[in-house]
Parts: sequence; structure tokens; C-alpha cells
Amino acid sequence: MTYQTSIADFRRTIDGAGAPWNAIDAESAARMKLQNRFPTGLDIARYTAKIMRADMAAYDADPAAYTQSLGCWHGFIGQQKLIAIKKHFGTTKSRYLYLSGWMIAALRSEFGPLPDQSMHEKTSVPALIEELYTFLRQADARELGGLFRELDKARESGNEVEAKRIQGLIDNHETHVVPIIADIDAGFGNPEATYLLAKKMIEAGACAIQIENQVSDEKQCGHQDGKVTVPHEDFLQKIRAIRYAFLELGVEDGVIVARTDSLGAGLTKQIAFSKEPGDLGDQYNAFLDCDEVDASEIGNGDVLITRNGKLLRPKRLPSNLYQFRPGTGEDRCVLDCITSLQNGADLLWIETEKPHIGQIGGMVDRIREVIPNAKLVYNNSPSFNWTLNFRQQVFDAWEAEGKDVSTYDRAKLMSIDYDGTELADEADERIRTFQRDSAAQAGIFHHLITLPTYHTAALSTDNLAKRYFGDEGMLGYVKQVQREEIRQGIACVKHQNMAGSDIGDDHKEYFAGEAALKAGGEHNTMNQFAAA
Repeated sequence: MTYQTSIADFRRTIDGAGAPWNAIDAESAARMKLQNRFPTGLDIARYTAKIMRADMAAYDADPAAYTQSLGCWHGFIGQQKLIAIKKHFGTTKSRYLYLSGWMIAALRSEFGPLPDQSMHEKTSVPALIEELYTFLRQADARELGGLFRELDKARESGNEVEAKRIQGLIDNHETHVVPIIADIDAGFGNPEATYLLAKKMIEAGACAIQIENQVSDEKQCGHQDGKVTVPHEDFLQKIRAIRYAFLELGVEDGVIVARTDSLGAGLTKQIAFSKEPGDLGDQYNAFLDCDEVDASEIGNGDVLITRNGKLLRPKRLPSNLYQFRPGTGEDRCVLDCITSLQNGADLLWIETEKPHIGQIGGMVDRIREVIPNAKLVYNNSPSFNWTLNFRQQVFDAWEAEGKDVSTYDRAKLMSIDYDGTELADEADERIRTFQRDSAAQAGIFHHLITLPTYHTAALSTDNLAKRYFGDEGMLGYVKQVQREEIRQGIACVKHQNMAGSDIGDDHKEYFAGEAALKAGGEHNTMNQFAAA
């Protein structure tokens, strides 16, 4: 529906209501409707799910068409990312947002900062989804409001050509609302609890839900030790629960991201149920670290299994957890991924200990022998020391090629002393092209950074505090922040506008006409930034 047809529709409605609606202006109503394109979270989920499905199909056709996102912990942060994307790239295509469970635990819990162990309030997850979309919708309203003001100016000056141009921009406005991949951790309980929380997340707008195969009450951050996985059937029940939630709410295109933490998880809480040799439970149990026992050696409280006709005692720790055989992590990851895709998941997430294309690609090749179109979401995590990892990868590659690396100390490659060297430059180039290269070579459809603004906020705040509370005083803020905002065209320099002041003025005019008491008048100090 175009801007003019929307006005015409409202005009008919208003005229039909008669004299009591005489003060209602059809164009003002049309503007408000355009500024609120997505009335509910389900409207957002359905719209963004279709975007993800189209992007997944585009990636299948061309691995260069991978997608990206950055993690968020506040609606304002998400809004600024999308405003920046539109400003610098002109479109939001292939750019999403990621909602990180780590960020919620560390920054949004009423208990204060918590480790990433599913101890935060699970209702904070859908609450953040709703908050993110509230800010993105306001970014739409703000941008459209600016276009409406330009349209009014063009009309007032009698410039019909300019008015028509601006109306075209209104009709073809690209929303800031993009897909959010939302972290449901390990489901916060049993499959019913997972289903109920998934519904809340979808109702808030989530079109993609990421769930991991850890035990809910033993959940750990993917890059820490002590991870405990569950048997496949337990995990698949939660995948099914999420799919039912999507279908119940009419989001048929909803996307499920199945994450495996098996690469770094050496423990399980349960021995899987198995009916016959070779079934999924038996395959899971085959990875258990066991000792062969004689029937006469069975001790008090022993748990025993049979494998290939042998009586085995799985190694059980004092924590009552069972351990897997060392070196089985990749095999378990591959089995996790295949079974997840065969049972309703759409995308995979393999949590690794380092960003290594060869390692990731090797597992994806094995998965694709069974599921040819398998695709990954990959965490470009700040938990990795990217500089050290890639310098060591270059060192190892050069050494294998017979190149002289005697001037480098592999254990100390993070040192600033190596900055600017040939090895460091090669490592930086590999970091720069990592997303592109791994999309082509390792099946990675979506690249995300879980905690970017956590780290950028810490770094920028540290620098500001050092300058402001030091000798620079107010110049520490003006020079490093405000002056750069003005010169780089950062919208937030007009923070009243970003908070909705101009939108509020428009509404006052719609509601009160000439009696409107507007904030954006002559004495508004934001006018000092008009030239910015």
C-alpha cells in the first residue's frame, strides 16, 4: 500500500464516521500507521522469519551471500547498530541482531551480574526481544517522521518534483526491523518449560531460537569448562517443543538453531536409553569411557552397561556425572548435528575452542555427507584471542611449508613487538577474510559476535574516564565524543530527537493543532546541531 492509498483509505473511514470525526486528519492517521508497521511481535516474527528463509536459500545458491549480526543487551544498542548499518551501507539486507544469554546474565538480571549458567530470570529473554523491537520500530518512526517533515517543506515551497521524490522514499522505506536470533540457553527446564518460554519469545518477535544440548541445571558458558551434555532424545524433545510453539503461533517459517557444545564437553549426566544395538541411545553410550568388568567384580552402587557382548562399568565421577572417552568430541559433534537436522532443526551451531576454518570445515564436510545443505551459525567470540590464534596459525602453516620462522617465538606472538611484521600482517589478513573464507569453505551461513558492545562500552568508558577525570576535563568528552559525533554524523548527537521528542511534537500537532505546545521550538538547544 502506497502513502497516497493509505491516506485515501483513512479519508473514506473518517468521512464514513461523520461529523464527530471532522477533526481527524487522514494524512496524519496514515503517517502514524506507517510509523507503526508492525503492531505485534507475531507480525515481526512472521516478517523476519521469511527474511531468514530467503537468506538461507540465497546462501545455498551462493556461499558468498552469508549473513552477519552483533550481540545486544539493550534496545538502544540494537537500534544504533541498525541505524549505523543503514547509514553506512544503505540497506539492512543480510544483517541481523543476536540476543546473547551471556549478556542478559551479566547485564540484565535483577540478581546483579551473573555467570552464563541460566541462573537469570528466563522472562528477561522475551522482555529483551520486545525491548529491541520497540527501539527498532522507533527508529522507523523517527526516520519516517523526518521524511514527513521534508515532504511538508517541499509542499510549502511549491516544489512538486521534490515532494514526489520524497513520497517515493516514503513508499519504499526500508524498515530497521530485522531478524533476531535469540538464545534460549538449554531451554530453562524440561521440554514443557522450553515450549512455554519459546512461545513468549516468539510472541515478542523472535523468528529464530537457538538452543544448546547442555543439561539445563548444569549449563555453562560455551567457552568454559565443566559442560555437561544430554542424550540426543532429550535434546530432540526440546527441538520439537520449539517447533510446536512456532506452529501454534502461526510462524510456519520459524527457524531453530541447534547448538552442540560436545566439542568441549567431556561429561554427561545420563546414560542414554537404548532399545537395540546401533540406535541413537546406543550410539551416545558408545562414547562413554568405560572399564571392562567381570561379574564377580561388581561393587555396591555400580552402574553397568553391555557393549558388543562385554560387561562395562562407565566411569562415574563423585559428582555423579559420567565422562566420555577423550578425543571423541568431533565425532559427537557430527552426530549431534546430523540428528538435530534430521529431527527438525534448521541451522547448526558448533561451539569451538578456537576460530579455525580447517577444524570447522572438517566437521561440516562429514555432516554434509548425510545432510548436503547443512548450514552453520558461528560465534566469532570475544572469548577467543583472535590475534594470538591467527598468528599461531600462520606460524604453524609457514613452519609446515619449510619457511624460516626462527625470528618468532610461537608462545609470545601476542607481543606488541611482532606488530607490523610479515607474520602479523598475514594473520590480520586472515582475520579480515575469516567470515568470507569460512562461509565458502566451512558452510557458515551466519556470523555473529556475541558480546561486541560489552567490550566496546568497557573500552570507550575506560578511555573517557581517564581523560575526563584527568587533565583534559570537559575537553576529554568534547574532543573524543561530541566533536566526533558531529563530524561523523552520529544521530545520537541530537539525543532529544533520538528519544522521540520530534515524534511527540508531531503527535501534539495532530491532536491539538495550533494549540500544541511543542518542545522543538526556537529555544531548544538541539538546534545548535542543525548544521551537523
